[in-house]
Amino acid sequence: MTRPPKRQIEREFGVPIPGEILPEDQWTRTALKALPEGHCDWAALFGRAGPVVLDIGCGNGRSTLSSAILRPDFNHLATDLLPVVIRYATRRANQRGLANVRFAVCDGLKLLSQHVAPHSVREIHVYHPQPWYEPVDYPKRLVAPEFLKLAHRVLEPEGFLVLQTDHPAYWQYMQYAVPALFELTEQPRPWPDAPRGKTRREIIALRSGLPVFRGIARPRPLGEVTVNLRAGALYPPIFEADRAMIELDRAEIE
Repeated sequence: MTRPPKRQIEREFGVPIPGEILPEDQWTRTALKALPEGHCDWAALFGRAGPVVLDIGCGNGRSTLSSAILRPDFNHLATDLLPVVIRYATRRANQRGLANVRFAVCDGLKLLSQHVAPHSVREIHVYHPQPWYEPVDYPKRLVAPEFLKLAHRVLEPEGFLVLQTDHPAYWQYMQYAVPALFELTEQPRPWPDAPRGKTRREIIALRSGLPVFRGIARPRPLGEVTVNLRAGALYPPIFEADRAMIELDRAEIE
C-alpha cells in the first residue's frame, strides 16, 4: 500500500507558517515586477472579481498567507519596501499554490495614492509599522494623517483598517489620530486565528514578553471635505520611539 506523501510544514520559532509546501507542479507565481500604472484593475490583476485585502509592510508574508488560505474568495495584494522579505513571501506563496495573492515592492503611501481607486478595497492591514528612531526619519512613519486620509478614501464603506504594534508610543499616537476618521475598536487579546502570533514580529514580541497593541478601525461616514479638514488638524507622529527595541527590530529582519 502506497503511503501518502509527508506534509511539508515550515516553522518559525516553533510556530508553523500557514499552509504546506505542495509538489512543484502545483506551485503558482505571485510576484509582480511592478504595479501597473494608475489604479489597479483588481479583476485583471487576479483574473477574477472578489473583495480586495491590502497587507502593507507584509514582511515575510506570514499574515498574508494565513488570510489567503483561510479566505480563498478574497484577493490579497501585499507590499513591502524591502525586496529581500518580498522574495521570502513570494516563494512561500508560490510553494503553497496560492492564486489569490500578489506581492510587490512598494511604499504604502504610494500604493494608496497612486494605485488604489477610491472605495475599492475591503480591508487594509498594517502590522508593526517601522517606528523610525531618528528625528530626521520621523516623516517616514506610515501611520500619519496623510496615510489615514488615504486609507479612508480607498476603503469600501463597510471595510476596515487593521493596526498592530508593540511600540507603546506608536499605539498612543494611533489612539489619538485614528478616531478622527475611524471608529477604533481595540483588540486586547491575540487574533483568534493566530493565537501564537499573526506575524514574525508579533511572535518575537510575545516571546520577549512585550505587550502587543491591536485594533480594528472602521471608516466614519465623512465627506471628502470633512476628511481633509480633520486629517489636516492632526499633529504628525513625532513621538520618541523606545530605542531599547532596536535589537528586537534587528532580530525580526534577521
